Amino acid sequence: MTNPIPLVGGHFYHIYNRGNNGEKIFRTPENYRYFMQLVAQHVEPVASIHAFCLLPNHFHFLFYIRTDEEQKSWQLTQVGQLAHSWQPSQPHRAFKNLFIAYSMAFNRRFERTGSLFQKPFKRILVNSDRYYVALVRYIHRNPQKHGLIADFRNWSWSSYAIVLSDQVTRIPRAEVLAWFDGRENFVVLHQSDLDEHSLAEVVIE
Repeated sequence: MTNPIPLVGGHFYHIYNRGNNGEKIFRTPENYRYFMQLVAQHVEPVASIHAFCLLPNHFHFLFYIRTDEEQKSWQLTQVGQLAHSWQPSQPHRAFKNLFIAYSMAFNRRFERTGSLFQKPFKRILVNSDRYYVALVRYIHRNPQKHGLIADFRNWSWSSYAIVLSDQVTRIPRAEVLAWFDGRENFVVLHQSDLDEHSLAEVVIE
């Protein structure tokens, strides 16, 4: 097994994982909500979400990893001050804490034991504009790809509708839409099918 690539500040990454042995990691609506609460708690200080989709047995995220200085700015914006002992957090540690916290709660809730997620969690560096746009589309269309819903736009646990809405969100909506040259193009490009043969680096399932 090759060592996973490091998560470096100032870069975008496709972060994804699935349940151990294909097991469901989300069984109830509350599971989905709680996972996103933990993402906000553990990961948001070190990374911003640009796209996400949660499915019963796996998930996909597009994260921008904050630099140390961006972590500091985020902390000042959210809390108003820095603790005397404040230090930048290690991104890989933040994700590890997320998965541990969720697994412990899930195991208690459903009286199970053992690993919930495959290890290590997967990550791919997003190294081009084309990759970013294709990945956002791939993430949002994933429920339809897997036959979980007839129209991906109606899936409750993805960022597609959030990006297009006016609701308050932690997702940098304007920045995401700018990658697509605006809202209209965002919608149009999502309606076209992905050519997965030409996007092998995006398709990992």
